[in-house]
Amino acid sequence: MTPQLQQAIKLLQLSNLELVEYVESEVEQNPLLEQDEPRERQEDEPGAIPRESDTAEAKTETAEQSADTDVSSLEMSEMSPEGSTSDTPLDMDMNEVLGSDEPVAGQQSLESERLIRSGGGRSDYGGDDFDMDQSLSGEISLKDHLTAQLGEDAGSPIDRIIGVHLVDMVNEAGYLTADLDAVADMVGCEPEQVEATLEKLQSFDPVGVFARNLAECLTLQLKDRNRFDPAMEALLDNLDLLARNDATALAKACGVDAEDIAEMMAEIKALNPKPGLAFGSEVAPTVVPDVYIRARPNGGWMVELNSDTLPRVLVNTRYYSRINSKSNSETDRAYLSEKLNSANWLIKSLDQRANTILKVATEIVVQQEDFLTQGVRCLRPLNLRDIAKAIEMHESTVSRVTSNKYLSTTRGIYPMKYFFTSAIASTNGSAVHSAESVRARIKTMIDDEPANAILSDDKIVEILRTVEIQIARRTVAKYRDSMRIPSSVDRRRAKKMA
Repeated sequence: MTPQLQQAIKLLQLSNLELVEYVESEVEQNPLLEQDEPRERQEDEPGAIPRESDTAEAKTETAEQSADTDVSSLEMSEMSPEGSTSDTPLDMDMNEVLGSDEPVAGQQSLESERLIRSGGGRSDYGGDDFDMDQSLSGEISLKDHLTAQLGEDAGSPIDRIIGVHLVDMVNEAGYLTADLDAVADMVGCEPEQVEATLEKLQSFDPVGVFARNLAECLTLQLKDRNRFDPAMEALLDNLDLLARNDATALAKACGVDAEDIAEMMAEIKALNPKPGLAFGSEVAPTVVPDVYIRARPNGGWMVELNSDTLPRVLVNTRYYSRINSKSNSETDRAYLSEKLNSANWLIKSLDQRANTILKVATEIVVQQEDFLTQGVRCLRPLNLRDIAKAIEMHESTVSRVTSNKYLSTTRGIYPMKYFFTSAIASTNGSAVHSAESVRARIKTMIDDEPANAILSDDKIVEILRTVEIQIARRTVAKYRDSMRIPSSVDRRRAKKMA
């Protein structure tokens, strides 16, 4: 493959946010490329933002090439936005894409200055003045909270040094991840002194911090409540039984009756297994959709790229013409020609990427329309080959397009890969069911089961066969485990305790 084709294929795999970083690096390397910052969108401008220009001709051309790309999922002929290049499969040589669009050296006027916005569409969110980071209150971190307490009760200088090291080795849940012998070697003291310092630190707020395991964390909290006794100690030695809600075995291990063990188990479950999480931590990154799928008022679906996260790239051919006309060196002319070709190819690759993503997303909507209207139970079995055949592209191209991309639907934001699910046979052989829809059925059945009629895996198999779903018991168990649903025995015990 040529370097240009490799670049075009690489762009397919990038999410919109990754694409922005890639384009920024290309702009730094290519003097003919510029990033155009959009002006603030007015309330009466639902579409893409035209770039301000010095001439009417440039305004017209910009508006045409950055217009909205509203793509109906039911009309594949609407797939290519007006003014964009024709679709070319990325698994073929794309050298022909450039064609006659290459500008001629010395060409004048702003008509040769092309602004490409890869995709269009509007956003449902507010203006650019809103910043999610600014809405987050400034929270003190767990490390700062512990360090402040260390300053108040420092003890000896060596205790403070040990304390500083131990604070640095506490994770965000509040657990100590350090090897005390290694800390002793680092500080140059006896391990007994590190143990003594740790015992002081374990009295810090929040209660349970500096524990080395779950049992120790719960022990510290019980001691703070003056509820730690031999029976509780025995219970903490058998946390595996507590996880399974095996009250009978726990009562025997702790030497108490059923009523006492029920109270003890409830008390343990009321404790905080991760006390450090009460303090500030890193905010989880928000998933930004690459494609919006919206219902049309008169029926059907509208598919559009999230233009707010796409780069706006400008090829400054006026600068090229001016510099090229003054260049007397063949080396300089070759360099400028190479950069111009590279810039043109990048723009065409961005446009090609937008068209391909829209094609794949639209075909997903066509195939999974029942999911959009009725929910996960109607999710159809689907694979990459089905989409590739429908849009006449190679399967590997579809695979790249669906990587690291998210669709915003009326039912939430989903990865594109979510809509590709394996098939489970029907009992009559006339139809198949998607694995994801069957998994949703199993979860609903278990959620709705009464306490006096817990469903075993075999019983779930029987119920599914009544709705013509052919599935093995081990598959039901696998799906149940993947959803972290306990076995029927553990569920029966838990509901009995409740």
